[in-house]
Parts: sequence; C-alpha cells; structure tokens
Amino acid sequence: MYAIIKTGGKQYRVTEGDVVLIEKLEAAEGDVVEFDNVLTLVKEGEVVIGKPLIEGAKVTGKVVAQGKGKKILVFKYKAKSNYRKRQGHRQPFTKVVIEKIYA
Repeated sequence: MYAIIKTGGKQYRVTEGDVVLIEKLEAAEGDVVEFDNVLTLVKEGEVVIGKPLIEGAKVTGKVVAQGKGKKILVFKYKAKSNYRKRQGHRQPFTKVVIEKIYA
C-alpha cells in the first residue's frame, strides 16, 4: 500500500517505513506529525483518487532529524558592466519516517 501526500508545496509517494526528506516543518526531533492532504491511495491494486483530497485519510510519521541540504552557489553576472554577485544557499529540510497510512 502506498499514498501520495502533499506537503510544503510538493507531492511525495510514501509507503510505511519510508524515510522522506520534506520541506522544513516546525516540529522537534521525536515528534509525531500528521499529513491530512492525501491525494491518492493504492491498496492491493485498488486505486482511490481524491477530488482533490480523500476524506478521512491521513498519514502519520515521526520526525527523525532537522537539517540543511548541500550548498548551492548562485552567481549573477552582467557583461560589460563589471557586475558580479556570488551567493550561497542551503535549503532546510525535515527527515521523517512514515509510520502508518490510515485509509
């Protein structure tokens, strides 16, 4: 069984036991989080698609860690005007272990 959930403006395909890196959540390590925005459920070949969400369905997970991704460099440049700007960015994330899918 798997579900497609929506959180942080993105969609994730999750099954029980998966470790997922999602957009940063305001939760401490060890907290249990619930995802109510379930878009699709697939259970033993039976597909349930929400319009837009599935009523009563939810996914629970446990926060394992908070962290930052790899550094990316943003470089802006304009020719012939001596304009150069270099900037770094590390996107914050939350690492979640999916515990249970309630259909």
